[in-house]
Amino acid sequence: MYDGLTSPGRNDECWCGSGKKYKKCHLDFDERLEGLFEAGEDVPTRDLLKTAADIEGVKRSAAVNVGVLDYVAERIGPGVTTEQIDTWVHDYTVEHGAIPAPLNYEGFPKSVCTSANEVVCHGIPSADEVLAEGDIVNVDCSTILDGYFSDSSRMFCIGEVSPEAADLVRVTKEAVEEGLKAVKPWGHLGDVGAAVNEYAKAHGYTVVREFGGHGIGLEFHEDPFVSFVTEPGEGPIMVPGMMFTIEPMINAGAQEIDMTDPNGWTVRTADRSLTAQWEVQIVVTDDGYELLSW
Repeated sequence: MYDGLTSPGRNDECWCGSGKKYKKCHLDFDERLEGLFEAGEDVPTRDLLKTAADIEGVKRSAAVNVGVLDYVAERIGPGVTTEQIDTWVHDYTVEHGAIPAPLNYEGFPKSVCTSANEVVCHGIPSADEVLAEGDIVNVDCSTILDGYFSDSSRMFCIGEVSPEAADLVRVTKEAVEEGLKAVKPWGHLGDVGAAVNEYAKAHGYTVVREFGGHGIGLEFHEDPFVSFVTEPGEGPIMVPGMMFTIEPMINAGAQEIDMTDPNGWTVRTADRSLTAQWEVQIVVTDDGYELLSW
């Protein structure tokens, strides 16, 4: 096969774990993948496609991840430090038998990313960072449960925020929804990024180029990279079983970013304009997608 992986015999059990014979399960599916590859399309390898058992495992992980963000939503407000948010996330996750995926990931020192105002991503929680009326902040949670990874983030408006900040937060969420509408099995992943980018630009905003979504499920970050500055009809084929995040970072000002923070993690807008991000995790299905974490 195109991906170098071995295929079962026609009457052998299918590779997906269904218990069915290969010829009655994924044989036609695999032949379609092979044909797309031979036609020059970018086709994901089958080891990136999630089985029914994988999807159920990710759903259990995602239940914790969504629960964490709901817990934060009930408590966040003016006067809360980002260190408190980190404590909430860590304790909730561990109490539910899971592991915060960011903690010690490539040296990241905390259990969650908290990115406020001009911080694009990878903000490190701190006892010295006190959220104030008018701030906007992204809380990005990722969870490991029984070896399965889930990932999603939400924006929070702290108290009363400016109309400009509220609009950015709203449009960014709507851009994610536009991306979701573009998820079509056997379509191109570039359609998703193009839909997000078009919506953001139509509202006067810019989309960060250097960061995007990613495959996920059995690892924290898997292929493919999900860009949000793509053109329609380009990129990998969205094959049923493919699992990835949609998480555009959208700036009120220019799209350029500043990655010079000495901590080696925190990314800001170069012009210090406000930025926002929402993240969801999905799996492509035979007739669309299933939302797993939000």
